[in-house]
Amino acid sequence: MDPAAIIAALLALGGAVAAVSLRNLIHCALCLVLTFFSVAALFLGLGAEFVSFAQVMVYVGAIAILIVFASLMTRDPGTDPARAHEPRAIRPWPLGLGIAGAVTGVLLACVGSSRLLPDVATPATAPSVRELGQELMTRYVVALEVVGLLLTAAMIGAVVLAVREPRRPDQEVGR
Repeated sequence: MDPAAIIAALLALGGAVAAVSLRNLIHCALCLVLTFFSVAALFLGLGAEFVSFAQVMVYVGAIAILIVFASLMTRDPGTDPARAHEPRAIRPWPLGLGIAGAVTGVLLACVGSSRLLPDVATPATAPSVRELGQELMTRYVVALEVVGLLLTAAMIGAVVLAVREPRRPDQEVGR
């Protein structure tokens, strides 16, 4: 196995574990960015340049940055940073790991016993980036534009909700 793939896989796994286990929201978002970059590196190592580029553009460039901006814009100034390191009252790690293991086992069993898997002896030809771009800009252009408008509307809505000014006590309702 390629050493670069092993390093990228370990970084992706470590970033994912850190993203779900850290308590600081900004640190979690940065670990998520590391995971996204590592997965993009794995795609690049597999020869899927377009998927790798899309991973960086969509997940790192849009979603992770949106998470960071939203967390910075909606931060509650009344939170006590001294309490951020207190242990949680309930630690459901064993239950969560058991459920995750059961779901993984069921998924692997379903995929392994599926008759819909393609025959390994006849691999499909991978489309080039040019062919994917042609399809996106001709056949799927309406769907691409609708998704773009939907994401833009969601981002504007998040900004409107985050920028809403808090009411002062001297303001009365209805005036």
